[in-house]
Amino acid sequence: MSRIQQTAVVGAGTMGNGIAHVFALHGHDVTLIDVDQDRLDAAVTTIEENLNRQVDKDKIGSGEREEALDRLQTTTDTAEGVADVGLAVEAVPEEQELKAEIFGTLDRHAPDDAILASNTSSISITWIAAQTERPARVIGMHFFNPVPVMTLVEVVRGQRTSEATFDTVSGLAEELDKKPVEVEDYPGFVSNRVLMPMINEAVFCVMEGVADPDDIDTVMTLGMNHPMGPLTLADFIGLDVCLHIMEVLHEELGDDKYRPCPLLRRKVTAGQLGRKTGEGFFSYDA
Repeated sequence: MSRIQQTAVVGAGTMGNGIAHVFALHGHDVTLIDVDQDRLDAAVTTIEENLNRQVDKDKIGSGEREEALDRLQTTTDTAEGVADVGLAVEAVPEEQELKAEIFGTLDRHAPDDAILASNTSSISITWIAAQTERPARVIGMHFFNPVPVMTLVEVVRGQRTSEATFDTVSGLAEELDKKPVEVEDYPGFVSNRVLMPMINEAVFCVMEGVADPDDIDTVMTLGMNHPMGPLTLADFIGLDVCLHIMEVLHEELGDDKYRPCPLLRRKVTAGQLGRKTGEGFFSYDA
């Protein structure tokens, strides 16, 4: 068992509220932190709804739901929220300047022995760690959406991440009923290094008229036994997120096989980002 009981999650969006949900359900006191109180309120509502769904499906009991909610608190004050934690997990948008600012704040206000983890899907853990005075205690903890359902966690070592930090976070992931996979700090880690070029190639197939989006997804679901087609998945992830990750892969690895498809870039420029805007490669109800 890890010694960490008090945790904080910075960022109350889809990933942040899912991470807080899982920690609270598994016995951790969790402080969910965001600059926007309305977003915090919405996150708590989402967590309540998802816990209710788990009760309805007999995944957990009603008592477990209430205990999880009792362990959850929120604040807009980052310094206060991390003052006593053993672990802080950052789950904010993939913007380097924002992450640098947050990790600087966490480094100043979290206890000296606290571990600082990032849920980043593409930004270097080594770079994030360099924004702090505790690089040995900085690590990647990349969860997958929806966090309460998906069991995988990529545990990403930065250049200076210590063995003790890795062992603690890997063991903690197991306590959360997740499957930790050890990953080194290279662009895209494993998941997006493999997934995003597949999505990008599917977009090229649309652009070049090889097939329409429905048929491309059908080939991959029926022919390759994927649970979801790459274009549906891209809409679910967000086309802006897909483009950003492809840009990181292209820039960091310097190989044109990672060049973002022009159609992907055009859709993002047009604001057609997928489910969250109602239109991507497919159309969605609001």
